[in-house]
Amino acid sequence: MREILGMRRRLRFGRRNRPALLDAALHCATEWQWPVLPGVGFKAAKPTKPAKPSRTAGGPAGGARACACPDPECVVPGAHPFDPGLLAATTDARMVRWWWTNRPDAPLLLATGGRAPCAVSLPAVAAARALAVLDRRGLRLGPVVATPTRWSLLVAPYSLERLGELLYVKDCVPSSLRFHGERGYLVLPPSQTGTGAVRWERPPAPGGLWLPDVEAVVDALVVASTAAPDGGSRLRY
Repeated sequence: MREILGMRRRLRFGRRNRPALLDAALHCATEWQWPVLPGVGFKAAKPTKPAKPSRTAGGPAGGARACACPDPECVVPGAHPFDPGLLAATTDARMVRWWWTNRPDAPLLLATGGRAPCAVSLPAVAAARALAVLDRRGLRLGPVVATPTRWSLLVAPYSLERLGELLYVKDCVPSSLRFHGERGYLVLPPSQTGTGAVRWERPPAPGGLWLPDVEAVVDALVVASTAAPDGGSRLRY
């Protein structure tokens, strides 16, 4: 009996001491069967002279983190596929463990589409307002991923053809919406991006991962967008 208890303690403590990103990547890949891969990450920080704070998206002057990809003007620093490429995304625990053992700080990316979740994202301020509207309307939502600049509502998988048909029949769709479907990706917690930390605004519910249909979410967001008192859009910012 003592031997069994001791083994349980070792397993529990081993999990606790495992790096957070590796733990999250393994959970996504093995528990939820989400294909994941590491993001490109950041270049090693270089010592710089103290500078006055900057209001740019990259953060304080001298403290902005440069993307490790070859593009010096990368618009999503650290948080996109590069090497390995998106097609390498996998649910294989051995591959996931190898990736994050060698690169423990690499952002965690979900390859969207296929059997994996897709997502609809919008600007963070607008998303907070939209979620309040959707809650009042009684719409059941799934997990929501938040970065400092955008929030992503996870939805059930959809094809590009279905998305095209869905958007075609809409009179107006807010231009601030982005769709992460087949051959797309989404950065997941607890990654760090060029704009800051990624977190769960609404984490997956324990005991089962439920995802809403994309049509229900888009319909609700369009209604929320056109409900602004001034006749404008609540989802502009």
